[in-house]
Amino acid sequence: MQIDGKVFIVTGGASGLGEGTARMLAANGAKVVIADMQADKGEAVAREIGGVFVKCDVSQEADGQAAVAAALKLGKLVGLVNCAGIAPAEKTVGKNGPHALAVFSKTVTVNLIGSFNMIRLAADAMGKNEPEATGERGVLISTASVAAYDGQIGQAAYSASKGGVVGMTLPIARDLARSGIRNMTIAPGIFGTPMLFGMPQEVQDALAASVPFPSRLGTPEDYAKLAKHIIENDMLNGEVIRLDGAIRLAPR
Repeated sequence: MQIDGKVFIVTGGASGLGEGTARMLAANGAKVVIADMQADKGEAVAREIGGVFVKCDVSQEADGQAAVAAALKLGKLVGLVNCAGIAPAEKTVGKNGPHALAVFSKTVTVNLIGSFNMIRLAADAMGKNEPEATGERGVLISTASVAAYDGQIGQAAYSASKGGVVGMTLPIARDLARSGIRNMTIAPGIFGTPMLFGMPQEVQDALAASVPFPSRLGTPEDYAKLAKHIIENDMLNGEVIRLDGAIRLAPR
């Protein structure tokens, strides 16, 4: 799959991993639709990279449809990178009682249902493409987390949502194989994103030091490099790739 001249949607593209991916795609000649709830940041990034911003709650069908429609206006939609997500922390039973059900529900709704909503809508549009020389019509990349496997204390909701993304990777790839659409997932470890940068510096330093090698926080550029390889390597399909410097999370 060639990136140059093609259209990609990046959810959560206004910041963090999504922004890094949007910038990588644009630098390689793609037309990018940034689908995000952060209008000011999303519009600014879109202007800088010559893309289009669409305010989008990925869990809402109409918003997802609007993002796909905006992409189709730009040309041939061949890629979706799902980076939108939230990461609340709350124990199953804490000092104030049981985990708020609304928090658990919202986390699953945004991270899991939102990812699937965008996948199904983008894949429907991609299925109408003329195939590339490889027989491909599109590629889908979602973002899980190492917390899908090594969930820490307070991560029940987050881990459940990311575990769902891992679990649907292979069946979606099998569903879409006849259409020539690949489906992959990246499971990042500890990355320097706005969510992490909100933590105290000493916490950030301790997290970076806990990574075996390289002992640093991952960057949006690290994620974008892997996304680029997935897009360009048509043998990658139906798999989850841990991008984590060999870390395995401790309970806390």
